[in-house]
Amino acid sequence: FVLFQTVRHGFPYLPTALAFDPVQKILAIGTRTGAIRILGRPGVDCYCQHESGAAVLQLQFLINEGALVSASADDALHLWNLRQKRPAILHSLKFNRERITYCHLPFQSKWLYVGTERGNTHIVNIESFILSGYVIMWNKAIELSTKTHPGPVVHLSDSPRDEGKLLIGYENGTVVLWDLRSKRADLRAYYDEAIHSVAWHHEGKQFMCSHSDGSLTLWNLKSPNRPFQTTIPHGKIQRDGKKPEPCKPILKVEYKTCKNSEPFVIFSGGLSYDKACRRPSLTIMHGKAITVLEMDHPIVDFLTLCETPYPNEFQEPYAVVVLLEKDLIVVDLTQSNFPIFENPYPIDIHESPVTCTEYFADCPPDLIPVLYSVGAKHKKQGYSNKEWPISGGAWNLGAQTYPEIIITGHADGSVKFWDASAITLQMLYKLKTSKVFEKQKPGEGKATAEIVEEDPFAVQMMYWCPESRIFCVAGVSAYVIVYKFSKHEVNTEIASLEVRLQYEVEDIITPEPEIIPPFPDASSQLPSLKSLSGSTNTVACEGTMKDSIPCLSVKTRPVRMPPGYQADLVIQLVWVDGEPPQQITSLAVNSAYGLVAFGNCNGLAVVDFMQKTVLLSMGTLDLYGSSDPYQRQPRSPRKSKQFAADNFCMRGLSNFYPDLTKRIRTSYQSLTELSDSPVSLELERCKSPTSVKGSRKLSLPTDLKTDL
Repeated sequence: FVLFQTVRHGFPYLPTALAFDPVQKILAIGTRTGAIRILGRPGVDCYCQHESGAAVLQLQFLINEGALVSASADDALHLWNLRQKRPAILHSLKFNRERITYCHLPFQSKWLYVGTERGNTHIVNIESFILSGYVIMWNKAIELSTKTHPGPVVHLSDSPRDEGKLLIGYENGTVVLWDLRSKRADLRAYYDEAIHSVAWHHEGKQFMCSHSDGSLTLWNLKSPNRPFQTTIPHGKIQRDGKKPEPCKPILKVEYKTCKNSEPFVIFSGGLSYDKACRRPSLTIMHGKAITVLEMDHPIVDFLTLCETPYPNEFQEPYAVVVLLEKDLIVVDLTQSNFPIFENPYPIDIHESPVTCTEYFADCPPDLIPVLYSVGAKHKKQGYSNKEWPISGGAWNLGAQTYPEIIITGHADGSVKFWDASAITLQMLYKLKTSKVFEKQKPGEGKATAEIVEEDPFAVQMMYWCPESRIFCVAGVSAYVIVYKFSKHEVNTEIASLEVRLQYEVEDIITPEPEIIPPFPDASSQLPSLKSLSGSTNTVACEGTMKDSIPCLSVKTRPVRMPPGYQADLVIQLVWVDGEPPQQITSLAVNSAYGLVAFGNCNGLAVVDFMQKTVLLSMGTLDLYGSSDPYQRQPRSPRKSKQFAADNFCMRGLSNFYPDLTKRIRTSYQSLTELSDSPVSLELERCKSPTSVKGSRKLSLPTDLKTDL
């Protein structure tokens, strides 16, 4: 028996690099931990890892050849073979004296160009994966009269017109067009702002640079002395005709042409400094129209997807893949409002942090279609109507076809049901448990009874019965919600119960005259018990002691519940003498009997969720004490003593297990006869089992307990 990782779901952790094969239509993402994820059509998902664990700096596909080059932070190059079931490294090349900063592999070329921090450019033979010996030294590339070092190589690309000419961009603002055959510079351009990226026009007569002051410069090869166009897209135009104010650096620019429309200029960054609170953005310039797409997370990299892999043809861009720190977004360029594609990958697992998970195999076959049908109705509108463009690769179902479901609980109170059959992970249905509670008004934070300031709805435990479809959630704010599945929308009030669980130490220390202490021999345990119960005088900010109030408020008005899982009952633990309820640590449900049992360090409660009744509420002292407070000798029942409370307590059980009702009723009556306390007190305790301190609760018979 060997544990073996079959698949990895979720978003790549700390992404650093992005690459796309426009022919095979597969995407590669590198991470700071040295991992590479290769994604294709939904279901095609491959994970591989550099042994060194060094961060991935850059990725380059050998387009349409089933291979990938990775450059890592330990100054090594690796050639991966993607044609086998598990990708593996064919060749590696380590740089010992120089640090790698940029790589470029032209389409259908056998030469890989590698730029370094010292400003030199090396050329690697992609087939043998060894250095060719051809090095473009920085001092040869720039004019000899310029004595200052041009900085690291930040860009390398071959001319679309002539693959024998290489454009080299240096950080300090110098651009050199190098003739590989004659080993000399054809062109040198200088700009007084640092360069971040360079992009060619497909005709090979112009190129565009992005700079650290938020400007874009357009250069013509015929007149390299100065740019023939300089723009600061997000800079404010000054009234006196001066140069616009500088903006944040434009980290990357892409310049893509269209046959029947204006070219697209797409860049990240470049926003003005006066908008400090603006979110990270991608700007799309198409003719005179400028569209700014704000992102939820910082942009790591982006790539424009084009119809052709050939750099010297009209590019015809149709989408932009944007890699964010915690998300992957694809924008549709073919529609004027630039909608995004609906992401088919399970990348949003950690949209809100996962706090618990459950896995279910061999589920009833109708369950996945039913969950999908109710989940599909909740899907957001406004996505692109086109097919997901990353559509490469192939996958088969394999021999394993039994239905598997994974359920994830999240910090914001949401619960997601995923179809995990056949390796893929597809979201079926999302449930928001926080909807049963009232929203907290601003400014009420410290005045409420909340015990958790952040994420008060976080899901701690889940129980699910795939056959009965009963679903139960325990939350961090000491509550349990029971859900039932329905295909129909309802508008109803949410039933709620409050349960009081506490260490009943006070009853032992100062017993009331009519109450017999449940543990006469427990005096030796008192000091430790008192320390366990904690401070009993916690005072709220209003100056009043909180008691018998829950942490959250359940909605009292009728609530519209869409088809799917609908809240049937909310059970909340309440504050006791200024002490907040402890978080629930265990949860069990028996859907056949209609019972839910839950407990924490203070005790155990059993609730009949069919009748919405608390059946049992025991403190930890009763559960773990040295003597059994409910120990009794069996007796024949006396018909003369029948209480109204008898029927009251049995009502919740009689409908579901009538054969046990008689035995429970008999046991309960025997218990009341053995007790030394008055009948009226026993009756009162039975009516309100959750609120009377020191009460002796109903004990279920042994054979019923075993079914929980």
